[in-house]
Amino acid sequence: MRFGETPIDEAAGAILAHSWRANGVNFAKGRVLSGDDVARLKSAGVASVVAARLDADDIHEDEAAATLAKALAGEGIEITAPFTGRCNHFAREAGLAVVDHERIDALNELDESVTVATLPPFARVEPRQMVATVKIIPYAAPRTAIARALEVANSANQPLVSVVPFRAMKAGLVQTKLPGTRDKVLDKAVGTTTKRLSSLGSALVGERRVTHDAKAIAGALKELKGEGCDIFLIAGASAIVDRHDVVPAGIEEAGGEVIHFGMPVDPGNLLLTAKLDGKPVLGLPGCAKSPKYNGFDMVLERLAAGLPVGRAEIVRMGAGGLLAEIASRPQPRDDEADEAGPQQAPRVAALVLAAGRSTRMGGPNKMLADAEGQPLVVHAVKAALASQAVEVVVVLGNMAGEVRTAIEKAIPAKSRLRFVVNPDFAEGLSTSVGAGIGALGKDIDAAIVQLGDMPGVGAPLLDRLMAAYNPVEGRSICVPTVGGKRGNPVLWARRFFLEMIKLSGDSGAKHLIGEHADLVCEVEMTGEAAVTDIDTPEALAAWRVRSKS
Repeated sequence: MRFGETPIDEAAGAILAHSWRANGVNFAKGRVLSGDDVARLKSAGVASVVAARLDADDIHEDEAAATLAKALAGEGIEITAPFTGRCNHFAREAGLAVVDHERIDALNELDESVTVATLPPFARVEPRQMVATVKIIPYAAPRTAIARALEVANSANQPLVSVVPFRAMKAGLVQTKLPGTRDKVLDKAVGTTTKRLSSLGSALVGERRVTHDAKAIAGALKELKGEGCDIFLIAGASAIVDRHDVVPAGIEEAGGEVIHFGMPVDPGNLLLTAKLDGKPVLGLPGCAKSPKYNGFDMVLERLAAGLPVGRAEIVRMGAGGLLAEIASRPQPRDDEADEAGPQQAPRVAALVLAAGRSTRMGGPNKMLADAEGQPLVVHAVKAALASQAVEVVVVLGNMAGEVRTAIEKAIPAKSRLRFVVNPDFAEGLSTSVGAGIGALGKDIDAAIVQLGDMPGVGAPLLDRLMAAYNPVEGRSICVPTVGGKRGNPVLWARRFFLEMIKLSGDSGAKHLIGEHADLVCEVEMTGEAAVTDIDTPEALAAWRVRSKS
């Protein structure tokens, strides 16, 4: 890649390295300069720009990031569209992040242009939580670097990053008593254990309280085994101090086998692992009675994810096992846990506006016009449902019943699809925007306002807008562009929802883009879809011709 000062007459096709905002020109860095862009810069008195040009052996940052992200990802991972050389991996459901630490290190050693950052191996994740991110540092990466990275990614029979979901377990708890043991203490342990299990999607299905005696423990285990337990937990009234102590002796009396005593984790050193009829048995350390994260959690999480926990796995928990001294350690069951939480994939909704009167179309409703064998509006709804939007709201108005029927006939029932009717549709586009925004749930972070008369807009375009959205980095309004020309649909952060609900007239929310220029992110798109809507019969006929070519 060639990078540096570029004469303005040679800048067409180059990537602008630094934003330019002066003399009526407002270009963001990363913009591929078109001939018109160069002309505007020259008119503004610009003689040269700092820019980058890709060579034949370079891969554009977005293509490189997407290629590598796909190669790294295993089961349980959802990948965002690439933007500014970044692709993120998010967890589809709750579970553990399984990361190949050694191969991640090997990949990051290959070339300074290619980086991969992940959560620690076996980190607990929630649905939609970020697990890993691939970032191409410059505007392009050498093809040789990406080729070597793919070799690392494919060098073993397992992915570099995956999420193993938790599976429901039925647990049995045995608690032993000594003279003076209070039932209140045992009751509290039941409550703590129940919460710990339920947070993993599991349940405590049986409990026994017996004297602190090996035979009594064995008897309780046999009873719980008969109740179909998948895992057995034993909380002794006295801590286990040896692999031949009362609790391990009780396990062996029941026909079980002790696997390992102790672990290099604090708190949690005195945990004992065993098996009974092939099912895990844990002799609990005293810290298991507390909701604070401890070694018991580390083992329980892996068991809930169906991962092996033998001696080899336990002895490798020492690095990072000093939990007592890690103030930021996750405590998912603690009411005082960090309220900010881990980074989540934004919850973006798609609003499909299909309420207009179609005055320029010359017919009753252009949303019902035939477009490649299906109503025009169906293209927009299908694209929204195929995207990563968490919900799709179709705003109806003119001929609301007919439009809804056409959509439902073409698209099977989807839990993400909802309809809302705008009774004031005749007053302009803004009323439909307000009706759609007002129908969104409180958990929605942003919304894409999608016009129902733009059949060329597909799911990849919508996903690219979502990938660009990052309010922390100042990208709160994401606008697609084609050759520097702004188009639709536009993604809006939740902070603008109240203003959008109050809009009036037929101009939508365009003025907000001008008022918040510092929060606007232009997202360059290929093709003409983002600047092509169907307002007239001639426009529809032209689109039909293009779609067949």
